[in-house]
Amino acid sequence: MATVVLAGTLDTKGDEYRWMRDRLRERGCDVVLIDTGVLPPPDSAPVPDVTAETVARAAGRELAALRSGEDRGAAVTAMGQGLERVVRDLYESGGMHAMLAAAGSGGSAIAARAMRSLPVGVPKLLVSTMAGGDVSPYVGSGDLTLMYSVVDVAGINSVSELVLGNATAAVAAMAEQHEKTLAAPEDRGRKVVAATMFGVTTPAVDAARARLEELGYEVLVFHATGAGGKAVEKLAAEGALDGVLDLTTTELADDLVGGVLSAGPARLTAAGAAGVPQVVAPGALDMVNFGPRESVPDRFADRNLLVHNPTVTLMRTTAEEMAALGTSIGTKLGGASGPAEVFWPLHGVSAADAPGGPFEDASADAAGLAALREALDGTSVPLHAIEAHLNDASFAVAAADRLHQLITGH
Repeated sequence: MATVVLAGTLDTKGDEYRWMRDRLRERGCDVVLIDTGVLPPPDSAPVPDVTAETVARAAGRELAALRSGEDRGAAVTAMGQGLERVVRDLYESGGMHAMLAAAGSGGSAIAARAMRSLPVGVPKLLVSTMAGGDVSPYVGSGDLTLMYSVVDVAGINSVSELVLGNATAAVAAMAEQHEKTLAAPEDRGRKVVAATMFGVTTPAVDAARARLEELGYEVLVFHATGAGGKAVEKLAAEGALDGVLDLTTTELADDLVGGVLSAGPARLTAAGAAGVPQVVAPGALDMVNFGPRESVPDRFADRNLLVHNPTVTLMRTTAEEMAALGTSIGTKLGGASGPAEVFWPLHGVSAADAPGGPFEDASADAAGLAALREALDGTSVPLHAIEAHLNDASFAVAAADRLHQLITGH
């Protein structure tokens, strides 16, 4: 029988959670009800399988102390930490096949933290009043599914019954399917490689992907828009990848300079920490991403700007910024526990940086290469400076072949 974890604040939403639990049971699911509320639940609330006291203690806190404190934010954070640990324990022991929650802002933060900790492929559905706005803090880099509650999660009425009814039906079906997948996992018989791509590095990734598929790999391509880089890091940390062909590291430039597509400071670290073989290139390091032209900060008004389309404006990185990026790449790869190598194209790092292109700047690219070389000095990470443009098929195929050699050991 498929098991659904149903987690929420029973101090304020007991009626809604009892209703969802009953619907899930009607659909043949076993339910583990977890209370994440800080205040004492009313007598009418359903009895949870995992109490709020247990959740708080999983975070190293006592519920009584959280109740007596005046910092609601700290209490929400603690319950999120505790729920994450409780849910991970359930998952690792085989005690769950899906997770469902319905909440406002605080409850969404608690539930989403636990959902984000689950591996890709484990069904996770959050019905939230916050789903109509910026949902990136809730979703992160995982496959969390958000459903807008339409009305507040405050009683069962003609609208919430429809929305929550759809949510329970959806998660019951997903849990059943996930249970079947775990019982009979598909064996594709192929190693899995992640590749990072941007519009201005597409020719390189297409050529590399074709070569790796010819060699028998399954290639997962990620759009390097911040979320894509985070997804690569998550999958590498989870052990889901046999190799990473990181041809497009542009997210590092956004993180350094303040663009809108940063993947955060942990980008380019998970594969190294997990010992996953990786080949890295400076794809699209020549650019920082912003929104429409009018959204570019005033401090960059005199920089080399390129309107890529009505919603994306690119800014050429300077020699100083390229040097900082070279140092960052070298430092991160120098600490890798597995095989890592860098392929650097000497004739441009993106379509915009091609000879005669709007971002062509040989001196800036050279500054990045020099700083990278210095950062790698004394490490075991090889640096290959190639007489080619990043998007040349010869460059891409050489990088793909080298990754294959690192994965196979010969």
